[in-house]
Amino acid sequence: MSKILLGLLVAVAAYICWSTFSSGSSQVPKLDPEEWWGPKELKGKQDTSIRPFKVQFSDEMIKDLKSRLKNHRQFVPPLEGIAFQYGFNTKAIEPWLKYWAEEYPFKEREAFLNKYPQFKTNIQGLDIHFIRVKPQVPAGVEVVPLLLMHGWPGSVREFYEAIPLLTKQQSGYNFAFEVVVPSLPGYGFSDAPVRPGVAPGQMAVIFKNLMSRLGFKKFYIQGGDWGSAVASSLATLYPEDILGHHTNFAVVQAPVRPGVAPGQMAVIFKNLMSRLGFKKFYIQGGDWGSAVASSLATLYPEDILGHHTNFAMVQNKQATLKTILGAFFPSLVVKSHLASRMYPLSSFFSYLLEETGYAHIQGTKPDTVGVSLTDSPSGLLAYILEKFSTWTNVENKLKPDGGLEIRFTKDKLIDNLMIYWTSNCITTSMRLYAEQTSSKNRELDLDSYTTPVPTWAFQTKSEMIYQPPSVLKTKYLNFLGATVLEDGGHFLALELPQIFVNDVFKAVNIFKNWHSKVKNTEL
Repeated sequence: MSKILLGLLVAVAAYICWSTFSSGSSQVPKLDPEEWWGPKELKGKQDTSIRPFKVQFSDEMIKDLKSRLKNHRQFVPPLEGIAFQYGFNTKAIEPWLKYWAEEYPFKEREAFLNKYPQFKTNIQGLDIHFIRVKPQVPAGVEVVPLLLMHGWPGSVREFYEAIPLLTKQQSGYNFAFEVVVPSLPGYGFSDAPVRPGVAPGQMAVIFKNLMSRLGFKKFYIQGGDWGSAVASSLATLYPEDILGHHTNFAVVQAPVRPGVAPGQMAVIFKNLMSRLGFKKFYIQGGDWGSAVASSLATLYPEDILGHHTNFAMVQNKQATLKTILGAFFPSLVVKSHLASRMYPLSSFFSYLLEETGYAHIQGTKPDTVGVSLTDSPSGLLAYILEKFSTWTNVENKLKPDGGLEIRFTKDKLIDNLMIYWTSNCITTSMRLYAEQTSSKNRELDLDSYTTPVPTWAFQTKSEMIYQPPSVLKTKYLNFLGATVLEDGGHFLALELPQIFVNDVFKAVNIFKNWHSKVKNTEL
């Protein structure tokens, strides 16, 4: 057995070395900064001014919403002994619906959502909504621009508690942030594209144009969830303009470079599973991993029990082999105290199968599920808040109430629901999953290109995916480090705003020091 493991180690190490130095396109593709995503008849007629915007909860909308909340059909009772393992427990939903309909202070929360200056401006045919807050700091304190990007099923609401902390000088730092917080296209109060094609790369172009219109040539970026994918695309497409990249969802995405055969990778994985004692097993993959998964299903139909695809996170070829290597020799890939976040792989794959079914639905038929979520606020609440439960801490699924109010208040979570409901954006927000997995986006393959932008990761205990620095450096050449937190989950800025802010300040300070040592690339 030791000889087999040694042979596998040598083979994997050799492949990592080969793939690291193998030839491939190094020229990052250029995306059209003028590509039009709005109605064709408006091209050339758009208003490029920056216009003030306010969130509005009309009396008519509130009346209709309350009626829908109060007049829903009777829900099917949960199974005995089940909490949130099957999704949102219907015994737990009634208090939330009652609160939303009868106690949620609509006008007070409308005022709260309008507490920061908000605007819209037309970029490439789409009215893009954004918050912009300038700091009030003493003379001598540097003001630096920071672009904050949310994900799904979040919104700009995730950053409301963090904004006043980011725009104030913090102890030990001689700078504060001017923050720009846009709604992703198709999310919240930003227009949705009228034709297919807007994936994270295209969103990066839109946000680069937004920052240019606001007068920022160079700036820092921060993103989580889909915001991290947009941030990574910004760092890849515009390395000269992105001063630093902070992410709380650090994931190396999948390449589609010549020379890497999905069929060959399928054979490797099949051998791995056999070595681990699995004759038959389920598979899951998205992007490049979907090609490997498809090859597995084709080559070994008797052994593949089920095939789930279109998950948005897949690793590049070096990262994939390093992950496999770590299954046998974890210390070569990840620090011992963090190995449980990655291994055993069987637990990781089991978690993916259990928690990513939504991604397959949204990556294939977002408009179908969107019909029910657009029509029913009860359904929207259950669908979105279930993610705030398990993505904050997977153990919350064992709690009868989903543990939702351990870290969040009802008002916080319903504020986020109100952004989806009032803007009617749930369907368009989910289309991003289909755009990410489209053939056009796979051919663009931005994730296969490295970036020199200095990068820092914030990795929480309950984040869905953990990748160590050795893996992240295969994409981010100047990966300067990571904060590993033994707490927290996916919605970090909303859950732990002060800790989130502390790390952003820490990271940007590290970026500024790096720039001063490497070359004069600062503002």
